[in-house]
Amino acid sequence: MDFLHQLDFKPASLSVFKNYSASKFKADLIAGIVVGIVALPLAIAFAIASGVNPSVGLITAIIGGFLVSALGGNSVQIGGPTGAFIVIVYNIISLYGLSGLAIATFMAGVLLVMMGLFKLGTVIKFIPYPIVVGFTAGIALTIFSTQMPDFFGLTITEKLPADFIGKWGVYFRHFASIDWMTTIVGVASLLLIVLAPKLSKRIPGALVAIVIMTFFVWIMNQFGYFTEVETIGMRFKNLTTDIPHPHSIGLNMQSINILLPSAFTIAMLGAIESLLSATVADGVTGSKTNSNTELIGQGIANITVPFFGGIPVTGAIARTMTNITNGGRTPVAGIIHAVVLLVVYLFMMPLINLVPMACLGAVLIVVSYNMSGWRTVVGIFKNPKSDISVLIVTFLLTVIFDLTIAIEMGLLLAVVLFLKRVMENSTVRVYGEQLDAAEGSDLTTHEVLQIAPGVSVYEIDGPFFFGVATKFEEVMRSTNMKEKPCVRIIRMRKVPFIDATGVHNLEMLIRSSQSDGIEIVLSGVNESVSAVLHKAGIDNLIGSEHICPHISVAVEMANRLAKTMQP
Repeated sequence: MDFLHQLDFKPASLSVFKNYSASKFKADLIAGIVVGIVALPLAIAFAIASGVNPSVGLITAIIGGFLVSALGGNSVQIGGPTGAFIVIVYNIISLYGLSGLAIATFMAGVLLVMMGLFKLGTVIKFIPYPIVVGFTAGIALTIFSTQMPDFFGLTITEKLPADFIGKWGVYFRHFASIDWMTTIVGVASLLLIVLAPKLSKRIPGALVAIVIMTFFVWIMNQFGYFTEVETIGMRFKNLTTDIPHPHSIGLNMQSINILLPSAFTIAMLGAIESLLSATVADGVTGSKTNSNTELIGQGIANITVPFFGGIPVTGAIARTMTNITNGGRTPVAGIIHAVVLLVVYLFMMPLINLVPMACLGAVLIVVSYNMSGWRTVVGIFKNPKSDISVLIVTFLLTVIFDLTIAIEMGLLLAVVLFLKRVMENSTVRVYGEQLDAAEGSDLTTHEVLQIAPGVSVYEIDGPFFFGVATKFEEVMRSTNMKEKPCVRIIRMRKVPFIDATGVHNLEMLIRSSQSDGIEIVLSGVNESVSAVLHKAGIDNLIGSEHICPHISVAVEMANRLAKTMQP
């Protein structure tokens, strides 16, 4: 019961009907229909680019979108397949097949739920921005590169390599096979997508391009022209309109061991993208996302969709913003968006067969351009060199190697950067004959304390973790080279936490000092650090009276001890 009480799972949908009204439903209905229309071409395009059937993208958007809206922690978040997952999904399918993707997606869902249960939602938000930008820009370039065959109608007779450089080598060797009719359709689609918002921002350019170019190619086919332009129906034959039944995914320990790195990548990417989308939405609507609930909702969606043949789900920034700008303010809009896609899936799949592949290629080229965030990249190049280095490394790892490696190395870089900055801002001060008790605080009354001979005072400013513990040891050695003190005061008023290494080093210091006949006095230890020291038995080791609440008390005790210990 205590666990359930502490569980941070409060879906936004549970409070939606408290003050719900007909006017709110009307706004949600309009927004849901518009978002459903916007999501339609994207779900199809992302599915095809990921290497799966277009209907899989729609099923994912329907089931995943419904669950994200119903169980997530953000009122306006729209979930579904996104461009960020294209690279990792394509690689998993090429290596382990659809069954491998289902297992990886399921495990990613479990990891997301665990992140939410352990309240890691706020932690993930603090991944350094240059790393997120590097991921996104790298993914954008990779998506762009995958669309060349469909956009230009290239006839490629050899197997297309998965790596970026190898892929472009094949493109250059086969560029002479370009189909000009397909290219005309691709370029015209691109122009329609770009120009349509200038006429009306309410109608998505991707939908305008698909409707016009599909009709154009169909008409031309009737007169015997543009017959070589490949369509969805030509590549995937007839798309089914049957709702897939739940099926097993063949989970076993061998597959878990093999696919765990890929699952971790999906989980981290999904967490980063969904929380980033939620943060952007909060900035526009003024609401506050429950990050842990959002992760649990995203996790449940990813646990569910593999049993229906779906691909990974996450929050989609573009669709979420479309929802907001069209008046959506509650999860009802996201649920309606899923219903709209379900209606399309059941009754309009024959029309989707007619959509040209070059048109979808143009949609994804625009998606990759929008994802690239090149203005943000340029802006980061004005920042410190460390941020620029992290951006470039993450970008190159994503493009040249593998997204799994990029995510792992990116997180490692984030940790290293964090430790580096904490180390730079953590100091160890040594005081001599006098000490101002109010120094470094907001107190206006200054109390100058006289430090007796034989007493050394060290102040740790910052978390006492393994890096600072090593720095503290070095300072202790350098200051004790000339003469060993009788008493050492360790002032800890500015130590917010202490880790296992810090406790271990402190214990070793106390024991070595005691063996040399040196007393240790701790000052200003806060409650959380004191609790850790108590569990480790530090208070028993030095005596609870040697843990003082204030520096003046500690100096008084140390001076008294020094006088009794000196000959």
